[in-house]
Amino acid sequence: MTTRDQASLADLTLLGNQNTQYLFQYSPDILEAIDNLHVNRDYFVKFNCPEFTTLCPQTGQPDFATLTISFIPDEKIIESKSLKLYLFSFRNHGDFHEDCINIIMNDLIKLIEPRYIEVWGKFTPRGGLSIDPYCNYGKPGTKYEQMADHRMMNHDMYPEKIDNR
Repeated sequence: MTTRDQASLADLTLLGNQNTQYLFQYSPDILEAIDNLHVNRDYFVKFNCPEFTTLCPQTGQPDFATLTISFIPDEKIIESKSLKLYLFSFRNHGDFHEDCINIIMNDLIKLIEPRYIEVWGKFTPRGGLSIDPYCNYGKPGTKYEQMADHRMMNHDMYPEKIDNR
């Protein structure tokens, strides 16, 4: 391991910690990042969370979703354990589906300042209606901003088979 790797990992508080505490209220401060060791190239990182839960702010009923987070990192990447705990912190958080997805994207942009990111929530139906909010971001003034525009304009034109609901 290089000195740079060790310095990046030394800042982590959750990875390898055997005394994990689960937070039951929205907690963006739990997110942690590590150095991207491959800043010289573009590559996608994709996280799938098939057990995302949050609460309806009006009824308090649980909402369930498969959440997909894809990004092209710049200097930092997301430490996965902190992401799991962060997503878990939405369990008792009351917000509409669209708000949750945008909040998650905003928090991740603030944390890692990616070149490109997209967040897609595929919520299970409640009352016979499912809601699938999608948002994305590309670093302003770069090809990633153009990529975000293109992906937004062409998003969901050929939806995949949804088999979890």
